[in-house]
Amino acid sequence: MKIMVIQGPNINMLGVREINIYGAMKMDDIHEQMKIAASQNNIELDFFQSNFEGEIVDKIQECLGTKDGIIINAGAYTHTSVAIRDAIAAVALPTVEVHISNTHRREEFRQKSLIASVCSGSIVGFGPFGYHLALMGVMQICDQINNLRSMQAQAQVKN
Repeated sequence: MKIMVIQGPNINMLGVREINIYGAMKMDDIHEQMKIAASQNNIELDFFQSNFEGEIVDKIQECLGTKDGIIINAGAYTHTSVAIRDAIAAVALPTVEVHISNTHRREEFRQKSLIASVCSGSIVGFGPFGYHLALMGVMQICDQINNLRSMQAQAQVKN
């Protein structure tokens, strides 16, 4: 199973910016923890971070046909980017949105996610552990899809 982890603007500044909101863990430390969990579950992870909306759209599109799922923290683009929303919808891959802070308890403009409606699920407010939850969620969804495809193939052979 191959999963792309996409980090949006300012996620590269974790551990430096607003530690009272986002905590002291750095993005690379989160990725290292994800790699451990992925290796225990036979999952191949790739990581990408950009502060540029178009690069994030390009990376989402590159996942079509090469990845089984996406984990995305679109950062501030969560609340503003129709382009990222449309890219997620276009590739139609199992996608889990992650936010370190509980966006529902933050400023009003952060409470609306434009991408949530095209994601399989959203994980908010669990700090860096949210990435682990997202990994387990994408893994479960992909397993369900693979099991369904297997059952459909077996049914076609019988007919």
